[in-house]
Amino acid sequence: MLDRAVIDALFPADLPEPEHWEQRYPPRKLPEGARVTRFGPSPTGFVHIGGIYVATIDRDIAAHSGGVYLVRVEDTDQSREVEGALDQFARAFDYFTIAADEHDERGAYGPYHQSARERVYLTYVRHLLRQGRAYPCFATKDELADITARQQAAKLPPGYYGKWAIWRDADPAEVATRLAEGAPYVVRFRAPDDAAGQRARFTDAIRGELEHEANRNDTVILKSSELSPRLPTYHFAHAVDDHLMRVNLVIRGDEWISSVPLHQQLFDALGFEPVTYAHIAPLMKQIPGGKRKLSKRKDPEAGVDFYIQAGYPPEAVLYYLRGLANGRLAELPMAEALNTPIRLDQCGVAGPLVDLVKLEDISADHIATLTSRQVFDALRTWAKDHDPELVPVLDTETDLALRAIAVEREGVDNPRKDLRKWSDFRLAYGFFFPQLFTPLTGAGDERLTPLGLAPDVATAFARDLVAGYEHHAASQEWFDQVRELAAKHGFAPNAKEYKKNPDSYPGSIREASQLVRVALTGSTRSPDLHAIAQALGADEVLNRLRALATPAEK
Repeated sequence: MLDRAVIDALFPADLPEPEHWEQRYPPRKLPEGARVTRFGPSPTGFVHIGGIYVATIDRDIAAHSGGVYLVRVEDTDQSREVEGALDQFARAFDYFTIAADEHDERGAYGPYHQSARERVYLTYVRHLLRQGRAYPCFATKDELADITARQQAAKLPPGYYGKWAIWRDADPAEVATRLAEGAPYVVRFRAPDDAAGQRARFTDAIRGELEHEANRNDTVILKSSELSPRLPTYHFAHAVDDHLMRVNLVIRGDEWISSVPLHQQLFDALGFEPVTYAHIAPLMKQIPGGKRKLSKRKDPEAGVDFYIQAGYPPEAVLYYLRGLANGRLAELPMAEALNTPIRLDQCGVAGPLVDLVKLEDISADHIATLTSRQVFDALRTWAKDHDPELVPVLDTETDLALRAIAVEREGVDNPRKDLRKWSDFRLAYGFFFPQLFTPLTGAGDERLTPLGLAPDVATAFARDLVAGYEHHAASQEWFDQVRELAAKHGFAPNAKEYKKNPDSYPGSIREASQLVRVALTGSTRSPDLHAIAQALGADEVLNRLRALATPAEK
């Protein structure tokens, strides 16, 4: 075992003892049964929707138990940090209203970036070195590669353990000499001598009693002495931080189950009370022949920005995610489900499928419950960041926008549900706005092609409609003028008559109505035509009908 003076010389002279940090971060004064949870995003890529899924559960369980939910940025792997990742975290937390009780700007247990906690970690690394529970390792990359190659050739488990741990039981004098020479080193945790062949047992808050092969690897806990700052690996940092931040429930992906034995050993070596782990099944995607994990590389919907940029209402996404966590919540009305506690014992061990069709249905149902003003306000808020050209249109035409949104929505038993996310607005409502609508170029416009009407018939019909148009407030009277004009121009009174003798008519009343529909909306499909006309106003209706009345170019 190394002499204490040799160990202490590796660290700043003013480095505090563990007792300092224990006093700096005292046990929290919380009600019995309160849960302190943490979400630990890593700025090495975009935020996965699975992160929002876990953060939602973290926040919910802490809140309903009278505890604390904190966000701790796990940025010890600075070589892989992606520019803009931290901004994305903030954007996601803000959009989905899952702000933490404690984070960078608020909380007594910070800093909440691991990269800012170097001195804390160094204290506990030194503590393990003094105890002989850790040791400096000078193995080079080539030596480690050679060890791995020989293990593979012998068909042995890879790792740095037993006889392969070449610096585990090195002569203290040789170690001291290497340190004095300034040789680069890492610090490794000394796994218990009896770990080989043992089984680690633990109780998972979701999965119940589990066991796994005990850890026998001497894992690196402090990165190379050549680096500055000297930061620990995730395994060590999380053990120190969860203890000092007084976290007592760690909810994380099930890929970490195999790490629990190592984490148990670290907590034991450091003298910390172990935390409770709850390992969440990953979100999945249906593929031909089965399913797989929702992938950052393969699936756009894996990224949080996919939902934000598309404009899914956050309430709808959170409701959907809560239903994936606890199926019973999917059966409740949204408002009730968002306020009903999530229960870990009701989380499944098989990964739930992310179904965008189902999410869009939920989103459409939710939007259909909102007033026109609520839709307008939410849409404008989203558009400021994601469709800025739409904002001045909404600001200039606010009254028109409110009338348009209200069509077949307010005062009806079955409101329209063609608005499933805010990015649908241009397609579903854009035709209402002169700034967004492209008028017909005349009776030869290709948007009229599906009607199968001769251009001269369309032109004549439109001219007469413009000449005698009356902007009736009553739906029946408004449609009567279209019906009477259709009869004057030889259209069949109904589709049945037209089918009997198609050569006798240019079309039926349906085609005549569709002429007006395409002139006003640019499409053969739209909400109620009279309601559209009322929202547009008489002047705009006539402007669009005049465009239809323009003869087709020869």
